[in-house]
Amino acid sequence: MGPNAIDWLIIVAYMVTTLAVGVWAARRAGSNSSEFFLSGRNMPWWLLGVSMVATTFSSDTPNLVTDIVRQNGVAGNWLWWTFLLTGMLTVFVYAKLWRRSGVMTDIEFYELRYSGRAAAFLRGFRAIYLGVFFNVLIMASVTLAAIKIGGTMLGLTPIQTILIAGSVTVVYSMLGGLTGVLLTDFLLFIMAMVGSVAAAVVSLGLEPVGGLAGLMSNEAIQTKLSILPDFNNTDLLVSVFIIPLAVQWWSVWYPGAEPGGGGYIAQRMLAAKNEVHATGATLLFNVAHYALRPWPWILVALCSLVVFPDLQSLQAAFPDMDPSKVRNDMAYPAMLTFLPHGLMGMVLASLIAAYMSTISTHLNWGSSYVVNDFHKRFIRPNASEKELVLVGRISTLILMILASTLALWLSNSLQAFNIMLQVGAGTGLLFILRWFWWRINAFSELAAMVVSFVVAIYFQFFAPPDIANWVKLLTSVGVTTVAWLLVTALTRPTDKATLRRFCRLINPGGPGWRTVLLQAEADGETIEGADRKWNVPMGILCMVVGCLAVYSTLFATGFWIYSNHIPAIILTCVAVVSSVFLMMTWRRVNA
Repeated sequence: MGPNAIDWLIIVAYMVTTLAVGVWAARRAGSNSSEFFLSGRNMPWWLLGVSMVATTFSSDTPNLVTDIVRQNGVAGNWLWWTFLLTGMLTVFVYAKLWRRSGVMTDIEFYELRYSGRAAAFLRGFRAIYLGVFFNVLIMASVTLAAIKIGGTMLGLTPIQTILIAGSVTVVYSMLGGLTGVLLTDFLLFIMAMVGSVAAAVVSLGLEPVGGLAGLMSNEAIQTKLSILPDFNNTDLLVSVFIIPLAVQWWSVWYPGAEPGGGGYIAQRMLAAKNEVHATGATLLFNVAHYALRPWPWILVALCSLVVFPDLQSLQAAFPDMDPSKVRNDMAYPAMLTFLPHGLMGMVLASLIAAYMSTISTHLNWGSSYVVNDFHKRFIRPNASEKELVLVGRISTLILMILASTLALWLSNSLQAFNIMLQVGAGTGLLFILRWFWWRINAFSELAAMVVSFVVAIYFQFFAPPDIANWVKLLTSVGVTTVAWLLVTALTRPTDKATLRRFCRLINPGGPGWRTVLLQAEADGETIEGADRKWNVPMGILCMVVGCLAVYSTLFATGFWIYSNHIPAIILTCVAVVSSVFLMMTWRRVNA
Protein backbone atom coordinates (compact mmCIF):
# COMPACT_ATOMS: atom_id res chain seq x y z
CA MET A 1 0.00 0.00 0.00
CA GLY A 2 1.54 3.29 -1.10
CA PRO A 3 1.08 6.75 0.41
CA ASN A 4 -2.01 8.79 -0.36
CA ALA A 5 -2.64 12.55 -0.39
CA ILE A 6 -2.68 12.81 3.43
CA ASP A 7 0.67 11.04 3.69
CA TRP A 8 2.21 13.30 1.08
CA LEU A 9 0.82 16.37 2.84
CA ILE A 10 2.55 15.33 6.08
CA ILE A 11 5.83 14.71 4.24
CA VAL A 12 5.73 18.03 2.38
CA ALA A 13 4.81 19.94 5.57
CA TYR A 14 7.80 18.42 7.34
CA MET A 15 10.21 19.30 4.50
CA VAL A 16 8.92 22.88 4.35
CA THR A 17 9.45 23.22 8.10
CA THR A 18 13.06 22.08 7.92
CA LEU A 19 13.76 24.43 5.04
CA ALA A 20 12.22 27.29 7.02
CA VAL A 21 14.58 26.57 9.93
CA GLY A 22 17.54 26.65 7.56
CA VAL A 23 16.44 29.97 6.10
CA TRP A 24 15.87 31.42 9.60
CA ALA A 25 19.36 30.39 10.74
CA ALA A 26 21.07 31.53 7.52
CA ARG A 27 21.94 35.07 8.63
CA ARG A 28 23.54 33.97 11.87
CA ALA A 29 25.37 31.07 10.22
CA GLY A 30 26.71 33.29 7.47
CA SER A 31 28.28 35.85 9.81
CA ASN A 32 31.55 33.93 10.34
CA SER A 33 33.06 30.44 10.19
CA SER A 34 32.78 29.90 13.96
CA GLU A 35 29.02 30.43 13.72
CA PHE A 36 28.72 28.28 10.60
CA PHE A 37 30.63 25.31 12.06
CA LEU A 38 30.33 25.70 15.88
CA SER A 39 27.28 27.90 16.51
CA GLY A 40 29.44 30.44 18.33
CA ARG A 41 30.51 27.83 20.97
CA ASN A 42 27.44 28.68 23.04
CA MET A 43 25.12 25.68 22.75
CA PRO A 44 23.46 23.93 25.77
CA TRP A 45 24.10 20.29 26.62
CA TRP A 46 20.55 19.07 25.95
CA LEU A 47 20.40 20.46 22.42
CA LEU A 48 23.86 19.13 21.57
CA GLY A 49 23.08 15.72 23.10
CA VAL A 50 19.85 15.36 21.16
CA SER A 51 21.67 16.39 17.99
CA MET A 52 24.26 13.65 18.53
CA VAL A 53 21.47 11.10 18.96
CA ALA A 54 19.57 12.38 15.93
CA THR A 55 22.70 12.17 13.79
CA THR A 56 23.32 8.51 14.66
CA PHE A 57 19.61 7.81 14.09
CA SER A 58 20.08 7.73 10.35
CA SER A 59 17.83 6.14 7.77
CA ASP A 60 20.29 3.25 7.43
CA THR A 61 20.46 2.48 11.17
CA PRO A 62 17.17 0.54 11.44
CA ASN A 63 18.09 -1.17 8.16
CA LEU A 64 21.46 -2.17 9.62
CA VAL A 65 19.87 -3.47 12.84
CA THR A 66 17.32 -5.41 10.78
CA ASP A 67 20.13 -6.90 8.70
CA ILE A 68 21.97 -7.96 11.86
CA VAL A 69 18.91 -9.44 13.59
CA ARG A 70 17.77 -11.40 10.54
CA GLN A 71 21.23 -12.93 10.08
CA ASN A 72 22.58 -13.27 13.64
CA GLY A 73 19.64 -12.64 15.95
CA VAL A 74 19.28 -10.00 18.67
CA ALA A 75 22.69 -10.95 20.06
CA GLY A 76 24.28 -9.86 16.80
CA ASN A 77 23.81 -6.26 17.95
CA TRP A 78 26.80 -6.68 20.25
CA LEU A 79 28.71 -5.76 17.12
CA TRP A 80 27.76 -2.13 17.86
CA TRP A 81 26.56 -2.31 21.47
CA THR A 82 30.18 -2.68 22.59
CA PHE A 83 30.91 0.83 21.33
CA LEU A 84 29.16 2.04 24.49
CA LEU A 85 32.46 1.44 26.31
CA THR A 86 34.35 3.96 24.21
CA GLY A 87 31.34 6.29 24.35
CA MET A 88 31.36 6.33 28.15
CA LEU A 89 35.13 6.75 28.18
CA THR A 90 34.65 9.85 26.05
CA VAL A 91 31.99 11.15 28.45
CA PHE A 92 34.00 10.92 31.64
CA VAL A 93 37.57 11.44 30.38
CA TYR A 94 37.76 13.17 27.01
CA ALA A 95 34.74 15.49 26.67
CA LYS A 96 36.17 18.20 28.91
CA LEU A 97 39.60 17.87 27.28
CA TRP A 98 38.12 18.51 23.83
CA ARG A 99 36.21 21.57 25.04
CA ARG A 100 39.32 22.83 26.82
CA SER A 101 41.37 22.62 23.60
CA GLY A 102 39.43 25.43 21.92
CA VAL A 103 40.11 24.11 18.40
CA MET A 104 37.66 24.59 15.54
CA THR A 105 37.78 20.91 14.49
CA ASP A 106 39.29 17.74 15.89
CA ILE A 107 41.66 17.75 12.89
CA GLU A 108 43.10 21.07 14.06
CA PHE A 109 44.13 19.15 17.19
CA TYR A 110 47.07 17.69 15.24
CA GLU A 111 48.97 20.97 15.16
CA LEU A 112 48.06 21.62 18.78
CA ARG A 113 49.51 18.29 19.93
CA TYR A 114 52.30 17.69 17.37
CA SER A 115 54.92 19.82 15.67
CA GLY A 116 56.70 20.32 12.37
CA ARG A 117 55.86 19.53 8.77
CA ALA A 118 54.61 16.08 9.68
CA ALA A 119 51.88 17.61 11.87
CA ALA A 120 50.88 20.02 9.11
CA PHE A 121 50.78 17.26 6.51
CA LEU A 122 48.75 15.06 8.86
CA ARG A 123 46.21 17.83 9.39
CA GLY A 124 45.81 18.54 5.68
CA PHE A 125 45.72 14.94 4.57
CA ARG A 126 43.27 13.83 7.29
CA ALA A 127 41.03 16.76 6.40
CA ILE A 128 40.57 15.31 2.91
CA TYR A 129 40.82 11.63 3.91
CA LEU A 130 38.14 11.90 6.62
CA GLY A 131 36.21 14.96 5.53
CA VAL A 132 35.82 13.79 1.93
CA PHE A 133 36.75 10.13 1.35
CA PHE A 134 35.52 8.55 4.59
CA ASN A 135 32.67 10.99 5.02
CA VAL A 136 31.37 10.31 1.51
CA LEU A 137 31.36 6.57 2.25
CA ILE A 138 29.24 7.15 5.36
CA MET A 139 26.77 9.40 3.56
CA ALA A 140 26.58 6.95 0.67
CA SER A 141 25.54 4.20 3.09
CA VAL A 142 22.83 6.46 4.52
CA THR A 143 21.70 7.43 1.03
CA LEU A 144 21.54 3.74 0.06
CA ALA A 145 18.99 3.23 2.85
CA ALA A 146 16.97 6.16 1.51
CA ILE A 147 17.05 4.56 -1.94
CA LYS A 148 15.63 1.31 -0.55
CA ILE A 149 12.96 3.15 1.41
CA GLY A 150 12.02 5.18 -1.65
CA GLY A 151 11.91 2.06 -3.82
CA THR A 152 9.84 -0.09 -1.47
CA MET A 153 7.44 2.49 -0.07
CA LEU A 154 7.17 5.12 -2.78
CA GLY A 155 8.08 3.27 -5.97
CA LEU A 156 10.83 5.78 -6.71
CA THR A 157 13.94 5.04 -8.73
CA PRO A 158 17.31 5.56 -7.02
CA ILE A 159 17.89 8.79 -8.97
CA GLN A 160 14.47 10.16 -8.02
CA THR A 161 15.03 9.39 -4.35
CA ILE A 162 18.42 11.10 -4.35
CA LEU A 163 17.09 14.20 -6.11
CA ILE A 164 14.12 14.62 -3.76
CA ALA A 165 15.68 13.76 -0.39
CA GLY A 166 19.16 15.09 -1.09
CA SER A 167 18.17 18.47 -2.51
CA VAL A 168 16.17 19.56 0.55
CA THR A 169 18.92 18.41 2.91
CA VAL A 170 21.75 20.10 1.09
CA VAL A 171 19.84 23.39 0.81
CA TYR A 172 19.13 23.83 4.52
CA SER A 173 22.63 22.57 5.41
CA MET A 174 24.21 25.17 3.12
CA LEU A 175 22.04 27.94 4.54
CA GLY A 176 21.81 27.30 8.27
CA GLY A 177 25.21 25.88 9.21
CA LEU A 178 25.52 24.02 12.50
CA THR A 179 22.81 26.10 14.18
CA GLY A 180 20.32 25.07 11.53
CA VAL A 181 21.45 21.46 11.89
CA LEU A 182 21.06 21.52 15.68
CA LEU A 183 17.60 23.08 15.62
CA THR A 184 16.27 20.74 12.95
CA ASP A 185 17.89 17.77 14.72
CA PHE A 186 15.72 18.45 17.76
CA LEU A 187 12.59 18.17 15.62
CA LEU A 188 14.03 15.28 13.65
CA PHE A 189 14.76 13.20 16.74
CA ILE A 190 11.20 13.53 18.05
CA MET A 191 9.80 12.60 14.65
CA ALA A 192 12.17 9.67 14.25
CA MET A 193 11.43 8.20 17.70
CA VAL A 194 7.67 8.49 17.26
CA GLY A 195 7.97 6.90 13.83
CA SER A 196 10.09 3.95 15.02
CA VAL A 197 7.72 3.18 17.91
CA ALA A 198 4.69 3.46 15.61
CA ALA A 199 6.35 1.08 13.13
CA ALA A 200 6.92 -1.47 15.90
CA VAL A 201 3.33 -1.25 17.12
CA VAL A 202 1.89 -1.70 13.63
CA SER A 203 4.27 -4.57 12.83
CA LEU A 204 3.21 -6.41 15.97
CA GLY A 205 -0.42 -5.92 15.01
CA LEU A 206 -0.10 -7.65 11.64
CA GLU A 207 -2.17 -10.83 11.36
CA PRO A 208 0.75 -13.20 10.62
CA VAL A 209 2.60 -11.83 13.67
CA GLY A 210 -0.31 -11.98 16.11
CA GLY A 211 0.82 -9.38 18.63
CA LEU A 212 3.71 -9.54 21.04
CA ALA A 213 2.62 -12.88 22.49
CA GLY A 214 2.26 -14.36 19.01
CA LEU A 215 5.67 -13.08 17.98
CA MET A 216 7.40 -14.47 21.05
CA SER A 217 5.87 -17.91 20.47
CA ASN A 218 6.56 -18.04 16.73
CA GLU A 219 9.01 -20.78 15.78
CA ALA A 220 10.57 -18.60 13.08
CA ILE A 221 12.22 -16.32 15.64
CA GLN A 222 12.97 -18.64 18.56
CA THR A 223 16.64 -18.90 17.63
CA LYS A 224 16.90 -15.12 17.23
CA LEU A 225 15.71 -13.92 20.65
CA SER A 226 18.71 -14.48 22.90
CA ILE A 227 20.45 -11.32 24.07
CA LEU A 228 23.71 -13.25 24.43
CA PRO A 229 25.08 -15.24 21.48
CA ASP A 230 24.95 -19.02 21.47
CA PHE A 231 28.10 -20.16 23.26
CA ASN A 232 28.01 -23.38 21.22
CA ASN A 233 28.31 -21.38 17.98
CA THR A 234 31.97 -20.47 18.19
CA ASP A 235 32.13 -18.40 15.01
CA LEU A 236 29.16 -16.23 16.00
CA LEU A 237 30.33 -15.94 19.61
CA VAL A 238 33.77 -14.74 18.57
CA SER A 239 32.65 -12.41 15.76
CA VAL A 240 29.80 -10.53 17.46
CA PHE A 241 30.66 -10.77 21.16
CA ILE A 242 34.21 -11.69 22.17
CA ILE A 243 36.12 -9.66 19.59
CA PRO A 244 33.87 -6.55 19.83
CA LEU A 245 33.92 -6.64 23.64
CA ALA A 246 37.62 -7.43 24.04
CA VAL A 247 39.19 -5.61 21.09
CA GLN A 248 36.89 -3.66 18.79
CA TRP A 249 35.65 -0.91 21.13
CA TRP A 250 39.11 0.47 21.94
CA SER A 251 40.93 -0.35 18.72
CA VAL A 252 38.62 0.74 15.91
CA TRP A 253 37.84 4.25 14.70
CA TYR A 254 34.18 4.41 13.71
CA PRO A 255 32.09 7.59 13.15
CA GLY A 256 30.10 8.44 16.27
CA ALA A 257 32.10 5.97 18.37
CA GLU A 258 35.66 7.22 18.01
CA PRO A 259 37.97 6.15 20.85
CA GLY A 260 38.69 9.36 22.70
CA GLY A 261 36.00 11.22 20.79
CA GLY A 262 36.26 12.80 17.37
CA GLY A 263 34.37 13.73 14.23
CA TYR A 264 30.91 15.21 14.65
CA ILE A 265 30.86 14.13 18.32
CA ALA A 266 33.91 16.31 18.95
CA GLN A 267 32.28 19.07 16.89
CA ARG A 268 29.30 19.06 19.27
CA MET A 269 31.57 19.09 22.33
CA LEU A 270 33.54 22.01 20.88
CA ALA A 271 30.27 23.90 20.32
CA ALA A 272 29.22 23.54 23.98
CA LYS A 273 29.05 26.49 26.39
CA ASN A 274 31.69 24.96 28.65
CA GLU A 275 33.23 21.67 29.78
CA VAL A 276 30.24 20.69 31.93
CA HIS A 277 27.86 21.13 29.00
CA ALA A 278 30.22 19.13 26.75
CA THR A 279 30.23 16.25 29.25
CA GLY A 280 26.47 16.38 29.77
CA ALA A 281 25.77 16.37 26.03
CA THR A 282 27.93 13.30 25.45
CA LEU A 283 26.35 11.45 28.38
CA LEU A 284 22.84 12.16 27.09
CA PHE A 285 23.86 10.89 23.67
CA ASN A 286 25.20 7.56 24.95
CA VAL A 287 22.22 6.90 27.20
CA ALA A 288 19.69 7.62 24.47
CA HIS A 289 21.64 5.90 21.70
CA TYR A 290 22.12 2.58 23.48
CA ALA A 291 19.31 2.36 26.05
CA LEU A 292 16.40 4.19 24.45
CA ARG A 293 16.33 3.41 20.74
CA PRO A 294 17.23 -0.19 19.83
CA TRP A 295 14.13 -2.18 20.82
CA PRO A 296 11.58 -0.67 18.40
CA TRP A 297 13.97 -1.52 15.54
CA ILE A 298 14.61 -5.00 16.92
CA LEU A 299 10.88 -5.73 17.19
CA VAL A 300 10.28 -4.71 13.57
CA ALA A 301 13.22 -6.89 12.50
CA LEU A 302 11.80 -9.90 14.36
CA CYS A 303 8.36 -9.33 12.85
CA SER A 304 9.94 -9.17 9.39
CA LEU A 305 11.21 -12.74 9.83
CA VAL A 306 7.60 -13.86 10.12
CA VAL A 307 6.28 -11.80 7.20
CA PHE A 308 9.33 -12.03 4.91
CA PRO A 309 11.25 -15.13 6.02
CA ASP A 310 13.87 -14.97 3.25
CA LEU A 311 15.22 -12.85 0.38
CA GLN A 312 13.03 -14.65 -2.16
CA SER A 313 9.91 -13.48 -0.36
CA LEU A 314 11.22 -9.92 -0.38
CA GLN A 315 11.94 -10.08 -4.10
CA ALA A 316 8.50 -11.55 -4.77
CA ALA A 317 6.82 -8.77 -2.79
CA PHE A 318 8.77 -6.06 -4.65
CA PRO A 319 9.39 -7.42 -8.16
CA ASP A 320 10.31 -3.99 -9.56
CA MET A 321 13.19 -3.57 -7.10
CA ASP A 322 16.69 -4.04 -8.49
CA PRO A 323 17.70 -7.59 -7.40
CA SER A 324 21.16 -6.31 -6.42
CA LYS A 325 19.52 -4.10 -3.76
CA VAL A 326 17.35 -6.88 -2.28
CA ARG A 327 19.18 -7.80 0.91
CA ASN A 328 18.12 -8.42 4.50
CA ASP A 329 18.35 -4.72 5.32
CA MET A 330 15.47 -4.07 2.90
CA ALA A 331 13.11 -5.92 5.25
CA TYR A 332 12.71 -2.84 7.47
CA PRO A 333 11.23 -0.52 4.83
CA ALA A 334 9.29 -3.51 3.47
CA MET A 335 7.52 -3.82 6.84
CA LEU A 336 6.58 -0.16 6.70
CA THR A 337 4.43 -0.73 3.61
CA PHE A 338 1.76 -2.19 5.92
CA LEU A 339 1.24 1.12 7.74
CA PRO A 340 -2.20 2.74 7.44
CA HIS A 341 -2.54 6.09 5.71
CA GLY A 342 -1.72 9.07 7.89
CA LEU A 343 0.55 6.97 10.04
CA MET A 344 2.45 6.01 6.91
CA GLY A 345 3.04 9.67 6.17
CA MET A 346 4.27 10.29 9.71
CA VAL A 347 6.64 7.30 9.63
CA LEU A 348 7.91 8.22 6.18
CA ALA A 349 8.52 11.74 7.47
CA SER A 350 10.37 10.25 10.44
CA LEU A 351 12.62 8.23 8.11
CA ILE A 352 13.23 11.31 6.01
CA ALA A 353 14.04 13.10 9.28
CA ALA A 354 16.54 10.39 10.19
CA TYR A 355 18.15 10.66 6.78
CA MET A 356 18.30 14.45 6.83
CA SER A 357 19.70 14.71 10.35
CA THR A 358 22.58 12.39 9.55
CA ILE A 359 23.38 13.79 6.14
CA SER A 360 23.19 17.43 7.30
CA THR A 361 25.59 16.73 10.16
CA HIS A 362 28.07 14.94 7.93
CA LEU A 363 27.86 17.69 5.34
CA ASN A 364 28.61 20.38 7.90
CA TRP A 365 31.29 18.29 9.65
CA GLY A 366 33.07 17.33 6.41
CA SER A 367 32.84 20.89 5.14
CA SER A 368 34.44 22.16 8.37
CA TYR A 369 37.50 20.01 7.60
CA VAL A 370 37.72 21.23 4.02
CA VAL A 371 37.41 24.89 5.06
CA ASN A 372 39.31 25.11 8.37
CA ASP A 373 41.93 22.42 7.95
CA PHE A 374 42.65 22.58 4.22
CA HIS A 375 41.48 25.78 2.53
CA LYS A 376 42.25 28.20 5.37
CA ARG A 377 45.36 26.36 6.57
CA PHE A 378 47.04 25.69 3.21
CA ILE A 379 45.29 27.50 0.34
CA ARG A 380 44.14 30.90 1.66
CA PRO A 381 45.45 31.57 5.20
CA ASN A 382 44.24 35.19 5.01
CA ALA A 383 40.78 34.36 3.66
CA SER A 384 37.96 36.53 4.96
CA GLU A 385 35.18 35.07 7.06
CA LYS A 386 32.77 35.68 4.18
CA GLU A 387 34.99 33.64 1.86
CA LEU A 388 35.28 30.80 4.39
CA VAL A 389 31.50 30.55 4.72
CA LEU A 390 31.15 30.55 0.92
CA VAL A 391 33.71 27.77 0.55
CA GLY A 392 31.86 25.87 3.28
CA ARG A 393 28.61 26.09 1.35
CA ILE A 394 30.21 25.04 -1.94
CA SER A 395 32.00 22.08 -0.36
CA THR A 396 28.70 21.04 1.23
CA LEU A 397 27.14 20.75 -2.21
CA ILE A 398 30.10 18.84 -3.68
CA LEU A 399 30.11 16.32 -0.80
CA MET A 400 26.42 15.63 -1.38
CA ILE A 401 26.99 14.96 -5.08
CA LEU A 402 29.87 12.55 -4.39
CA ALA A 403 27.92 10.62 -1.73
CA SER A 404 24.87 10.28 -3.97
CA THR A 405 27.00 8.90 -6.79
CA LEU A 406 28.67 6.30 -4.56
CA ALA A 407 25.32 5.22 -3.09
CA LEU A 408 24.32 3.85 -6.47
CA TRP A 409 27.23 1.36 -6.25
CA LEU A 410 26.64 -0.04 -2.72
CA SER A 411 24.26 -2.94 -2.13
CA ASN A 412 23.64 -3.21 1.64
CA SER A 413 24.24 -1.35 4.93
CA LEU A 414 26.26 -4.10 6.60
CA GLN A 415 28.66 -4.05 3.66
CA ALA A 416 29.51 -0.38 4.27
CA PHE A 417 29.64 -0.92 8.05
CA ASN A 418 32.25 -3.67 7.69
CA ILE A 419 34.33 -1.59 5.25
CA MET A 420 34.43 1.32 7.71
CA LEU A 421 35.35 -0.96 10.62
CA GLN A 422 38.18 -2.47 8.58
CA VAL A 423 39.62 0.89 7.47
CA GLY A 424 39.62 2.22 11.05
CA ALA A 425 40.96 -0.95 12.68
CA GLY A 426 44.05 -0.55 14.86
CA THR A 427 43.96 3.25 15.15
CA GLY A 428 41.76 3.49 18.25
CA LEU A 429 44.40 2.83 20.91
CA LEU A 430 46.51 5.66 19.53
CA PHE A 431 43.57 8.07 19.73
CA ILE A 432 43.06 7.09 23.37
CA LEU A 433 46.72 7.38 24.40
CA ARG A 434 47.76 10.50 22.50
CA TRP A 435 46.22 12.71 25.19
CA PHE A 436 48.14 10.99 28.00
CA TRP A 437 51.47 9.80 26.56
CA TRP A 438 53.90 12.49 25.44
CA ARG A 439 55.96 10.14 23.26
CA ILE A 440 53.28 9.70 20.56
CA ASN A 441 54.00 11.97 17.61
CA ALA A 442 52.69 12.86 14.17
CA PHE A 443 54.58 9.97 12.57
CA SER A 444 52.74 7.58 14.91
CA GLU A 445 49.41 8.78 13.52
CA LEU A 446 50.63 8.69 9.93
CA ALA A 447 51.82 5.12 10.35
CA ALA A 448 48.53 4.00 11.91
CA MET A 449 46.49 5.64 9.17
CA VAL A 450 48.55 4.28 6.27
CA VAL A 451 48.97 0.75 7.61
CA SER A 452 45.29 0.33 8.55
CA PHE A 453 44.25 1.51 5.10
CA VAL A 454 46.69 -0.78 3.27
CA VAL A 455 45.57 -3.78 5.33
CA ALA A 456 41.93 -2.92 4.65
CA ILE A 457 42.61 -2.71 0.90
CA TYR A 458 44.34 -6.08 1.00
CA PHE A 459 41.42 -7.80 2.74
CA GLN A 460 38.86 -6.09 0.54
CA PHE A 461 40.39 -6.86 -2.84
CA PHE A 462 43.23 -9.40 -2.61
CA ALA A 463 42.66 -11.77 0.33
CA PRO A 464 40.67 -15.02 -0.01
CA PRO A 465 36.95 -14.18 0.28
CA ASP A 466 36.22 -16.80 2.93
CA ILE A 467 38.24 -15.10 5.69
CA ALA A 468 35.92 -14.21 8.59
CA ASN A 469 35.40 -10.50 9.33
CA TRP A 470 36.63 -10.95 12.91
CA VAL A 471 39.88 -12.48 11.63
CA LYS A 472 40.35 -9.50 9.32
CA LEU A 473 39.65 -7.10 12.20
CA LEU A 474 42.01 -8.82 14.62
CA THR A 475 44.77 -8.98 12.02
CA SER A 476 44.35 -5.32 11.14
CA VAL A 477 44.42 -4.27 14.79
CA GLY A 478 47.55 -6.31 15.49
CA VAL A 479 49.51 -5.22 12.42
CA THR A 480 48.51 -1.55 12.73
CA THR A 481 49.21 -1.32 16.46
CA VAL A 482 52.64 -2.92 16.14
CA ALA A 483 53.43 -0.61 13.20
CA TRP A 484 52.59 2.67 14.94
CA LEU A 485 54.30 1.65 18.19
CA LEU A 486 57.44 0.75 16.24
CA VAL A 487 57.36 4.05 14.33
CA THR A 488 56.89 5.92 17.62
CA ALA A 489 60.01 4.31 19.05
CA LEU A 490 62.10 5.03 15.94
CA THR A 491 61.14 8.66 15.32
CA ARG A 492 61.84 11.87 17.21
CA PRO A 493 59.22 13.09 19.67
CA THR A 494 57.25 16.31 19.31
CA ASP A 495 59.36 19.37 20.17
CA LYS A 496 59.48 20.54 23.77
CA ALA A 497 57.73 23.86 23.20
CA THR A 498 54.67 22.20 21.63
CA LEU A 499 54.43 19.57 24.38
CA ARG A 500 54.66 22.19 27.13
CA ARG A 501 52.08 24.41 25.42
CA PHE A 502 49.76 21.41 25.20
CA CYS A 503 50.21 20.72 28.93
CA ARG A 504 49.43 24.32 29.83
CA LEU A 505 46.26 24.41 27.74
CA ILE A 506 44.84 20.92 28.30
CA ASN A 507 46.38 19.91 31.65
CA PRO A 508 45.99 16.19 30.83
CA GLY A 509 47.95 15.01 33.88
CA GLY A 510 49.02 11.47 34.67
CA PRO A 511 52.33 9.57 34.58
CA GLY A 512 52.52 9.75 30.79
CA TRP A 513 53.49 13.45 30.99
CA ARG A 514 55.93 13.20 33.91
CA THR A 515 58.99 13.36 31.62
CA VAL A 516 57.79 16.60 30.01
CA LEU A 517 56.97 18.21 33.36
CA LEU A 518 60.30 17.25 34.90
CA GLN A 519 62.20 18.65 31.90
CA ALA A 520 60.21 21.89 32.11
CA GLU A 521 60.98 22.17 35.81
CA ALA A 522 64.68 21.56 35.13
CA ASP A 523 64.60 24.38 32.57
CA GLY A 524 63.00 26.72 35.08
CA GLU A 525 59.55 26.73 33.43
CA THR A 526 56.39 26.47 35.48
CA ILE A 527 53.33 24.73 34.04
CA GLU A 528 50.24 25.83 35.94
CA GLY A 529 47.93 23.05 37.12
CA ALA A 530 50.62 20.39 36.78
CA ASP A 531 50.19 19.52 40.45
CA ARG A 532 46.41 19.13 40.14
CA LYS A 533 45.06 15.73 41.15
CA TRP A 534 44.67 13.38 38.16
CA ASN A 535 41.00 12.42 37.99
CA VAL A 536 41.22 9.95 35.08
CA PRO A 537 41.00 6.91 37.45
CA MET A 538 37.71 8.31 38.78
CA GLY A 539 36.59 8.90 35.21
CA ILE A 540 37.31 5.27 34.31
CA LEU A 541 35.33 4.12 37.35
CA CYS A 542 32.39 6.26 36.22
CA MET A 543 32.78 4.83 32.71
CA VAL A 544 32.36 1.30 34.09
CA VAL A 545 29.37 2.27 36.24
CA GLY A 546 27.82 4.21 33.35
CA CYS A 547 28.13 1.18 31.07
CA LEU A 548 26.54 -0.97 33.79
CA ALA A 549 23.61 1.45 34.05
CA VAL A 550 23.00 1.65 30.30
CA TYR A 551 23.44 -2.07 29.60
CA SER A 552 21.16 -2.94 32.52
CA THR A 553 18.50 -0.60 31.17
CA LEU A 554 18.85 -1.97 27.64
CA PHE A 555 18.61 -5.62 28.68
CA ALA A 556 15.94 -5.04 31.33
CA THR A 557 13.78 -3.56 28.58
CA GLY A 558 14.35 -6.66 26.49
CA PHE A 559 13.42 -9.03 29.29
CA TRP A 560 10.27 -7.02 30.04
CA ILE A 561 9.32 -7.38 26.36
CA TYR A 562 10.05 -11.12 26.57
CA SER A 563 7.90 -11.35 29.74
CA ASN A 564 10.91 -12.82 31.54
CA HIS A 565 10.21 -11.02 34.79
CA ILE A 566 12.90 -12.18 37.21
CA PRO A 567 15.93 -11.00 35.17
CA ALA A 568 13.91 -7.92 34.18
CA ILE A 569 13.41 -6.94 37.82
CA ILE A 570 17.02 -7.66 38.78
CA LEU A 571 18.43 -5.63 35.90
CA THR A 572 16.03 -2.76 36.56
CA CYS A 573 17.29 -2.58 40.16
CA VAL A 574 20.91 -2.67 38.95
CA ALA A 575 20.17 0.16 36.52
CA VAL A 576 18.64 2.32 39.27
CA VAL A 577 21.47 1.73 41.79
CA SER A 578 24.24 2.35 39.26
CA SER A 579 22.52 5.50 37.99
CA VAL A 580 22.28 6.89 41.53
CA PHE A 581 25.97 6.16 42.13
CA LEU A 582 26.83 7.89 38.87
CA MET A 583 24.95 11.05 39.87
CA MET A 584 26.72 11.09 43.23
CA THR A 585 30.17 11.04 41.60
CA TRP A 586 29.34 13.50 38.82
CA ARG A 587 30.91 16.52 40.51
CA ARG A 588 34.16 14.73 41.26
CA VAL A 589 34.60 13.79 37.60
CA ASN A 590 34.05 17.37 36.46
CA ALA A 591 36.40 18.83 39.06
